Amino acid sequence: MGAGKPRVAIVMPAYNAEQTLRATLAEIPEGFGGHLILVDDGSSDGTVKLARELGLTVIEHPVNRGYGGNQKTCYAAALKTDADVIVMLHPDNQYDARVAPVMVDLISLGICDVVLGNRIRTRAEALIGGMPRWKYIINRMSTFSENLVLGQSLGDFHSGFRAYSRRVLERIPFEENSDDFAFDQEFLIQAIGFGFKIGDVPVPVRYMKEASSISFRRSVRYGLGGLSAFGAMRLHKMKLRADDRFIPSDRVAVPSLPSQDGTC
Repeated sequence: MGAGKPRVAIVMPAYNAEQTLRATLAEIPEGFGGHLILVDDGSSDGTVKLARELGLTVIEHPVNRGYGGNQKTCYAAALKTDADVIVMLHPDNQYDARVAPVMVDLISLGICDVVLGNRIRTRAEALIGGMPRWKYIINRMSTFSENLVLGQSLGDFHSGFRAYSRRVLERIPFEENSDDFAFDQEFLIQAIGFGFKIGDVPVPVRYMKEASSISFRRSVRYGLGGLSAFGAMRLHKMKLRADDRFIPSDRVAVPSLPSQDGTC
């Protein structure tokens, strides 16, 4: 990354975020984030109307494509800007956007290529913050196992608050990933497989009725998706079965800011 202040794009994968979008934006530090892009995944409320009133670049999915499908559009749009660092921020106000500049600094200094927001500093804080007990237990067990198997030391493997260097998004073939929640797991395993440096920073836990959350059943599917991706990576590295998810894309994107009224 070149000298000077990094250019930042903030992408927001949205689904029925009308009630929380304004509060989410209010926490973004003034002057931070040269590009604010919201991708609406077929919301039935007034998310799109409000986002346009607030001056965001809005891209609409005519039909719901899923959380992973939404992120694919987010990152493709971000790569059409001149951003050096891309921050994914959920517009449901579950994550504190004030932490984002710290995440970007770790990337611009070359310390990390990917930075996650770690919601779990202590058990008490996580539970007081509203994290369901069953979700906390699964998070702790799976994070421990994934760190052990993948050689990492992350506090929260399942955070949806993330920052990436542009090179990460240009290199990882994220279009090959799931359109569902397993996308997040696949992406981290790809980043590890390609040798990118991953770190995290503490971020307060905030669960409320307006915040998005997945059910126990979908959490199980999400976990199985991660196991499948890890197995696929191992087979690919052993040259036993090729997998397009682990073949670097080396895409070169030409900066061109998405239209305010874009649909795709």
